[in-house]
Amino acid sequence: MTRALIVVESYFGNTRAIAEAVAAGLIEGGIEAQVVDVARAPSALPSDLDLLVLGAPTHNRGLPTAATRAKAHAQAGADGASQGISQWMGNAEIPASLSVAAFDTVISRGWLSGSAAKAIAKTLQRRQGRRTVSVRSFVVTASKGPLATGQETDAHSWGRELAASANTR
Repeated sequence: MTRALIVVESYFGNTRAIAEAVAAGLIEGGIEAQVVDVARAPSALPSDLDLLVLGAPTHNRGLPTAATRAKAHAQAGADGASQGISQWMGNAEIPASLSVAAFDTVISRGWLSGSAAKAIAKTLQRRQGRRTVSVRSFVVTASKGPLATGQETDAHSWGRELAASANTR
């Protein structure tokens, strides 16, 4: 069976909700999918993994930094600024044969808002010469959320698209 791992960085639950919806779409499409928070993500990925999906909120037009993570943790009432997706990508052993997709949550889809998903794709390209198979943004209504109407449905559909693509490889 095709296997997918979704590694997500989330502070207010919105990006995590998108990850869960993507996982549901993958599962519906016949892919075994698991969602794991970045703080608990393995640095050595399972050898039988077929698809890696990385997700993060957009902070200051890109990936969360130590400073923006600390601020988000404080606003969410959580402890400490743990490892983020950027640090995880720097430490993880991502096999060259593994397909990778990226998503983010953003306040708007305009070019001024930036994109953590595009930053993930650029980081992977720069560090490993890897192209992501798909990059998506999902909208939140404010920095703490909630998700805009229809975003979880869109994420579920994207998960099904990723499953269909993975099943044809």
